[in-house]
Amino acid sequence: GIINTVPPKTYISVRPGRHSYKMIKQSGEFVINLTGADMIKAVDGCGMLTGAKVDKFAKFGLVKEQASEVACPLVGQSPLSLECRVTDVIELGSHHMFLADVVAVGVEPELLDEKGGLHLDRARLAAYAHGEYFELGKKLGSFGFSVKKKKR
Repeated sequence: GIINTVPPKTYISVRPGRHSYKMIKQSGEFVINLTGADMIKAVDGCGMLTGAKVDKFAKFGLVKEQASEVACPLVGQSPLSLECRVTDVIELGSHHMFLADVVAVGVEPELLDEKGGLHLDRARLAAYAHGEYFELGKKLGSFGFSVKKKKR
């Protein structure tokens, strides 16, 4: 989730026993790849297998691309990628939270309008909640719509 706008900051929480934990702890970097509904089988598979034993890029046909600001790769098929640099690690119990600065954002050109505005509704993003995957869809409102004054 996004935790700050200026500077842009985000976080992920990872169990210390996970293969990725050691890599993030040592490098101080990670990439959050937002994934589309068309990628959900690969996303689920990546979550089920460990990178210590399986090359997930090869196994699930993912394209490994070089990030612009961090050393770790990003997933080429992801419509949006956040390149992150760790600033703090908070030990919470079963998971440790990596707080990070967002140092670069990669966006598919199709998600931008002629003025450079981002349209995530075009990405068919996938979400995970309570053991199930969903495709994000119907817009319910925009920030502030509930208190916006009506035009006369």
